[in-house]
Amino acid sequence: MATKKGGNGSRDVDDIQLLIMTLPADFQAHLREQPLEQLIEVVMDLGRIPQARFPEKVVALGERPVAHEDIAHVVALTGEFTGENRAGIERTLHRISGIRNRKGQIIGLTLRVGRAVLGTIELLRDLLNDSQNILLLGPPGVGKTTKLREMARVLADELHKRVIVIDTSNEIGGDGDIPHPGIGGARRMQVPRPERQHAVMIEAVENHMPEVIIVDEIGTQEEAAAARTIAERGVQLVGTAHGNTLENLIVNPTLSDLIGGVQTVTLSDEEARHRGTMKTITERKSPPTFDIVVELVDRDEVVIHRNTAVAVDSLLRGRGTRGERRERWTNGQVHVAEIPAPEALLPPAPARPREGPARLYPYALSRDLLERVIRDLRLEARTVGSPEQADLVIALRSRSDDMRLKKILDAGEASLQLIKRNSASDMRRLLQNYFNIIQGVDEEEVQETVRETEQAIEKVLAEGVPVALSPRRPVLRKMQHRLAIRSNLIAQSTGSEPERHLVIHPP
Repeated sequence: MATKKGGNGSRDVDDIQLLIMTLPADFQAHLREQPLEQLIEVVMDLGRIPQARFPEKVVALGERPVAHEDIAHVVALTGEFTGENRAGIERTLHRISGIRNRKGQIIGLTLRVGRAVLGTIELLRDLLNDSQNILLLGPPGVGKTTKLREMARVLADELHKRVIVIDTSNEIGGDGDIPHPGIGGARRMQVPRPERQHAVMIEAVENHMPEVIIVDEIGTQEEAAAARTIAERGVQLVGTAHGNTLENLIVNPTLSDLIGGVQTVTLSDEEARHRGTMKTITERKSPPTFDIVVELVDRDEVVIHRNTAVAVDSLLRGRGTRGERRERWTNGQVHVAEIPAPEALLPPAPARPREGPARLYPYALSRDLLERVIRDLRLEARTVGSPEQADLVIALRSRSDDMRLKKILDAGEASLQLIKRNSASDMRRLLQNYFNIIQGVDEEEVQETVRETEQAIEKVLAEGVPVALSPRRPVLRKMQHRLAIRSNLIAQSTGSEPERHLVIHPP
């Protein structure tokens, strides 16, 4: 979703000029004919035509291929290359990355434009007031480092805290000994080598008495341990980590300590019955290092888990997690919505059998994309032109509180399913669950498993007694678990392969 951008335009233009001036003169001349405010990067590879990359196009900078002298010219005008093959231009956020041959000679360069964009943390500004530890997650390109930079500035200049930025690759504070104005009055500690980041984190706390530590890309056990040490000393920690979602961290043995760690526990029979769980469960083993986890969906959409401990516990118990979704719309307004309860997101079994193909309506989604997924999965289903005609309405989670959508559902009999993104992979995953499609398993076996499970569920609900199912392979047992959860029942695996099977218990 597009946003209303903030920024310091004249400084950005000046900074870009500093990057352009490192290029050979003829390459500069061609580049200056382009819209520099949209420039992403310049690519120079030995023996090839140099290119300037923009959001929607790639432009050749002349017809002359790059020579050794051109690369040497750029290297001479930039900072010293580090062990990560990166250099910069002093007091700017630009990043020059090198590609070397087997002899260690630089034969290619990527000159990436760095911009300090203001207004990027409007979605998160209120979180900074509570002195809680905040962890940002998200895929590359969604602005994690940009948000960290502005958080440093706001914490230092507006909230008047003593802030230190741990700058491993100079991406937050820029190249050179004097940090970029984008971090405001925050102090910056550079890291000589990436493997020393954890040591510099501890050094910052021990030597400089910060109130806030800012650190980008926590990725090792040593850095996770250093983060916990900082948090235990009462210093606020704001950082990013490898991983797109909270679920990613839970299954990451290296970084799970950031959100409390995960351990396997065997319960007594009495405790298992009391909890309504299996005897062997996974649970959080300690308090999280970070109080709040923010998933960056894109630059203008985030999902916030305000209580990391509660969210992790809920995920480990198979209940999913709710969270709070915030979006910045094109008019600059911030839209806030609670994500529906996890049970509402589970693909429901159709209420009753019906003749003919299932009728699906994509609400504000790509109909062509949905039809392609239907064809690929060979489903007995088709799309319809209005939600009133549909058995199933598919919409984005961000539209879960859309009043028009709610009125449509209240007026008809269609069920609603929500997906995170308007993508073929999300649609495929939803429809595979909804239609009980399991790759690599015979369809008749799937149908037989569904029939047996549904009959067992009916008996458990009617008579209030446990019912044991036939032994099934793991992928089918997972489907049986899902069917039991839909009916608010407990399913427990028992026995050893190949006789391992599920027992469904009353609630």
